[in-house]
Amino acid sequence: MLKDSFHRGAGFADLQSVPSVLETVFDQPKRLASALAESIGEDLKRAVAARGKASLVVSGGSTPLPLFASLAPRELPWDRVWITLADERWVDPTDDASNEKLVRSHLLHDAAAAAHFVPIKTDAPSPEDGEAACEAALADVPRPFDVVVLGMGTDGHTASLFPDAQRLEEALDADSDRTCLAVRAASAASPRMTLTLAALLDSHRTVIHITGNDKWQVYRRALAPGPMEELPVRAILNRGPEPIDVYWSAGA
Repeated sequence: MLKDSFHRGAGFADLQSVPSVLETVFDQPKRLASALAESIGEDLKRAVAARGKASLVVSGGSTPLPLFASLAPRELPWDRVWITLADERWVDPTDDASNEKLVRSHLLHDAAAAAHFVPIKTDAPSPEDGEAACEAALADVPRPFDVVVLGMGTDGHTASLFPDAQRLEEALDADSDRTCLAVRAASAASPRMTLTLAALLDSHRTVIHITGNDKWQVYRRALAPGPMEELPVRAILNRGPEPIDVYWSAGA
């Protein structure tokens, strides 16, 4: 069963605009994944028709796996689609913790194998050393991004914008000219590369894809007044007049 609703949240402390979200709720993650994949597919087709190419930013973790499974076989103009990641652990691409490995294994096959994938892990020994090369690689991805699909942790982080990240203020600078940034956080097992808030907001459509009641409660907290640093997902929800799409299923 599907329920759609429109919600306008209250103004945030220290933030300029009033957040608005379009909530789409499902009883099963697979139904959510199918509907979201269909919607993303239409977005990508429209973008290719309008400018000859399209871009999709995805996240790692277990939540998007049903979405990837639904997207991969769809007959879309994949050869005109560029795909990249919202963030990445600084591990070898063959490591099980690698988001690149996850995307290559679960999304870039069947029809979607024709897409252009731009990884954000380089051969540099650290993400700090890899920032310039990563920025250069991401310059090939069409901007504004057509669709950005983000997850969210129970600590309110999205991408690798963790509440305890050492460079969080820099990463959350909406006026930054940086596309990506190396981040380290005590709560993260490894150093990361993340797209900055400015880059994530440079999109035609932003989707927050979450499952489970615990994340729903965190999301609802993020709609309430409070600083971005406390729950960094607030910075996404507060993007401005265009509503954020929130897709949620109670099942995990």
